[in-house]
Amino acid sequence: MWNNVKYFRSKGFNNRITIGNNVCTPKRFCFRRWVKRIFSYHSTCMLRPDLPHFGLKRERTGPPWKILFFGTDDFAVESLKKLSASRHGSSDRLVESLEVVTLDKELPVRKFANQNKLVVHDWPHIYPHGQFDVGVVVSFGCLLREGLIRQFPFGILNVHPSLLPRWRGPAPVFHTILHGDAVTGVTIMQIRPKRFDVGPILSQEVYQVPEHCTVDQLGATLATMGAHLLIDTLKTLPEKIASRREQAKEGATSAPKINTVMSWVDWEEQTCEQIGRLFRAIGSRIPLRTIWMGDTVKLLEFCGEFNESVSEDRALSAGSVQYQKESNTLLVRCKDGWVGFRAVVLRKRLSAADFYNGYLHPFFTKKLPLQHRECVFQSKQVKPKD
Repeated sequence: MWNNVKYFRSKGFNNRITIGNNVCTPKRFCFRRWVKRIFSYHSTCMLRPDLPHFGLKRERTGPPWKILFFGTDDFAVESLKKLSASRHGSSDRLVESLEVVTLDKELPVRKFANQNKLVVHDWPHIYPHGQFDVGVVVSFGCLLREGLIRQFPFGILNVHPSLLPRWRGPAPVFHTILHGDAVTGVTIMQIRPKRFDVGPILSQEVYQVPEHCTVDQLGATLATMGAHLLIDTLKTLPEKIASRREQAKEGATSAPKINTVMSWVDWEEQTCEQIGRLFRAIGSRIPLRTIWMGDTVKLLEFCGEFNESVSEDRALSAGSVQYQKESNTLLVRCKDGWVGFRAVVLRKRLSAADFYNGYLHPFFTKKLPLQHRECVFQSKQVKPKD
């Protein structure tokens, strides 16, 4: 309301006050009296829908919605696609208008918005001022201030790829794979200021995680599920909000961002299954790493656990490296068995055969008495040269 009330003094004129598009020139201006009249009129308007509300818009009670979308990556694009498609149609149209907020970078959400001629706003330079009914946040990564959230009559919804309160944070899909969860899903929740992923839940859908699923495969599936669940939630949004439930205090876990520290393999402590999950969780973005003779080695093309007997020497320690010619694979001993890799990076990319010919074979031909103790991949406790 205060956006429609302005008091100003013009040179050569009496004091003036504007309400909406009307300019009044009282004979004797009393600010307190005019404020009282404005509130009195506004209260009357709430009871008399036939009176003008000085630019105050009546709250929408159902679709089609005016939506402001916040997102960045490919996961967010799936929801944006569904919202964009929902603008079309006459009788059952779900979205009346759609605008986008993203970071000032060339990101998938910006590319899609430009291709589909959607209005794009650069974060954080946005001023909704009652132009939208509801906000939608998908994989945005920035906390929204309370004043911004309050600009949306139906709040701001978040599409989150986990069954909250499990895996709150920016990397829920990675931690789902890393910790071997058999069940996950998607959650539609209302966001709250100051903390990520703690708001009340409007909708959830469960998904059984396939065996040996990678983070990219699971992320793509959950992105599609989340987009469909978002549309279903918007169709009956007032009812969903009325029946929302707060998140349980039990079972809350954190899903921090992945980083290179997580990529170090601990051959003495990690099992074949744990190394496999680590590779499927982060291997497409951050290669697994180990140490060879003081140099960092990146492990590529993980090919799983090898159960057959690799060497007659049963005393080989964790980190011991063997070459299997039949499968062109480097085999590394871990806590409970052997795992294989078909390529590594040691200064440059090397196939398993290249690494064997350049490093393993010459070393073993020396037949040193300590060869098995030294010819190993070492865990992260040893500081590498780089």
